[in-house]
Amino acid sequence: MSSKLNTASQPQPLEDVQGDDRWMSQHKRFVFLTKEREPEVVFIGDSLIQQLARIELWKKMFEPLHCVNFGIGGDQTQHVLWRILNGEMDNVEPKVVVLLVGTNNYGNTAKEVADGILAIVDAIQLKQPKAHIIVMGIPPRGENPNKLRDKIEEINNNLAIQLNDVKSCTFLATDPAVFINSEGTISPTDMHDFLHFTNEGYRKLCEPLLELLQDLLQNFVKVANTSQDSDSLAGDLATKAP
Repeated sequence: MSSKLNTASQPQPLEDVQGDDRWMSQHKRFVFLTKEREPEVVFIGDSLIQQLARIELWKKMFEPLHCVNFGIGGDQTQHVLWRILNGEMDNVEPKVVVLLVGTNNYGNTAKEVADGILAIVDAIQLKQPKAHIIVMGIPPRGENPNKLRDKIEEINNNLAIQLNDVKSCTFLATDPAVFINSEGTISPTDMHDFLHFTNEGYRKLCEPLLELLQDLLQNFVKVANTSQDSDSLAGDLATKAP
């Protein structure tokens, strides 16, 4: 008997239950932006990525790095996977892709969600073989200890192991202690609804991300300069050759 199909790793668009075609409209806008922009960094994921673009930190710290934000609220892994396979990575050549998704996959097991995220990494590498991928650990959620927190911890532990040896990919763990205090609760000063971040919450989440991004982009510049120097040297030697 065949095993149950893992919906988390099967690409599909989000069902238009509201009837306004809003999800597909956002996807089409992102595809259009890939033809208009030349981003160094592409952020993609669910509302935790989407809402990052609305805060001052994005404008001050991420926009100068030539970032675009392809986050859609409510997305699960299969929806992000579909978007990647249907144009959102086709016309750009980013140096880095930042992925955060999985908190909305309520109907999937922790292993299934991790496998869905790994399928997304494979798809990004297929579309952007030269890009470095940063997979962000899913942050904890809920004011008090709960089953979703336990599931998220299992997903992150799974990803940390499976992504360890993946070339040009970094798993950026989110330390739960940054948001969960000694009593096991999350403060509304970090997550206003105990899922989505406040400005302060995003600052805590993004500090290690910014440091990693800057290091990666500097490395790309160094490699490019080294390549140019090598080309110049080869040209000089060819000119001097008898």
